[in-house]
Amino acid sequence: MPIPVDVILRKKERFVRDPDRVPPDFHEELDRLEEAGELVVQRIPEGVEVVEVPTKYGRPKRVPKSHLWHHKSCGQCGHIPGYSTSIFWVMRKLGYDYHDPKDQTSCTAWNYYASATSNDAAQAAVAVRNFAAAYETGYFPLIHCGTSYGHYKEVRAELLEHAELRAQVRRVLERLGKPLVLPEEIVHYSEWFYALRHEIAARQVRDFSGIAVTVHPACHYYKLVEGDAIYDPDVYGGQRTAVVTALAEALGAEVRTYSTWFDCCGFGFRHILVQRDFTRSFATLRKIEVMKEEADPDVVLTHDTGCVTTLDKSQFAAQAHDRNVGVAVMSEAQFAALAMGAHPFKVCQLHWHSANYRPLLEKMGIDWEAAWAEFQEDVERLRRGEREYLTWEDVDA
Repeated sequence: MPIPVDVILRKKERFVRDPDRVPPDFHEELDRLEEAGELVVQRIPEGVEVVEVPTKYGRPKRVPKSHLWHHKSCGQCGHIPGYSTSIFWVMRKLGYDYHDPKDQTSCTAWNYYASATSNDAAQAAVAVRNFAAAYETGYFPLIHCGTSYGHYKEVRAELLEHAELRAQVRRVLERLGKPLVLPEEIVHYSEWFYALRHEIAARQVRDFSGIAVTVHPACHYYKLVEGDAIYDPDVYGGQRTAVVTALAEALGAEVRTYSTWFDCCGFGFRHILVQRDFTRSFATLRKIEVMKEEADPDVVLTHDTGCVTTLDKSQFAAQAHDRNVGVAVMSEAQFAALAMGAHPFKVCQLHWHSANYRPLLEKMGIDWEAAWAEFQEDVERLRRGEREYLTWEDVDA
């Protein structure tokens, strides 16, 4: 028999931070292995301002504000380009330097989570090759994708635990002429937005006090290596991860809860490949419809590639069957960029989204028709060959 939602909810109402469940501090093992010459630890560069944030079991996590190497997301770049450009745009507007690498590869977590066609050494070597690429530039890695973030945390745990795996990965990296490098922290972009939320709010130019928000916390962010996720005693009483919610609240939006907040978005990796109708049904019936019925949000905010894609793109099929769906979905990076005055199409690229975002823009005070006309003018200039591409100067960044 399936477990009713109310039973799960009672279990999730409150967790006790039992000392016996507190994971060991991985930093100690990182330092020990570096001292033994088995790996290199990439430290946050001297002189870079750091924000310490609280994690689930109380260990502080160091989030650098600047000098960041952006580990981009294949799904964002391919399906939600306004996600990545919003992250870059906000960072530029706040005046923090970064490096956008051209030698990054996919994290290959699709092999790991979806197809099971890879192996531990190959997965770990790909992760470490990317970390080594960041290390060579002197910039500290910032991970855009929640899946990459969770996968890399698991890779770190395996490398710290297993000497034979370290030896295999070192042999691969030696053939590439690169060292076995692990950063002192694995930082997700949404943690950067959480850490910088008050600076972002200080640059806000649009009033979001009338915007109702629901939040979907990404599974690969807080369910994998759970002790590394941000939990704030001032957000949900420290009972749920604080990223996304804390930023939305800092921007003046009303965050509304709903009963299936803990459920997967429906993406799930393997079954989106082999049972896509299940993904669409789960996303709409277990997530979007519940949000609509219990919270009636103006927008759903989340912080992972697959989650934005699934919750947004799955609604069209349910609408064809007159289900209670039809709510805008975006990342909190796009939401923050809009709050700071970003163009909804040139920067946030909402025209790539399927669910109707126009009522939300109107509620934000954005004339989306005028903004679309501006965007179309730029497209025509590109089509006529008058411009090769748009620049950051074209979007005031």
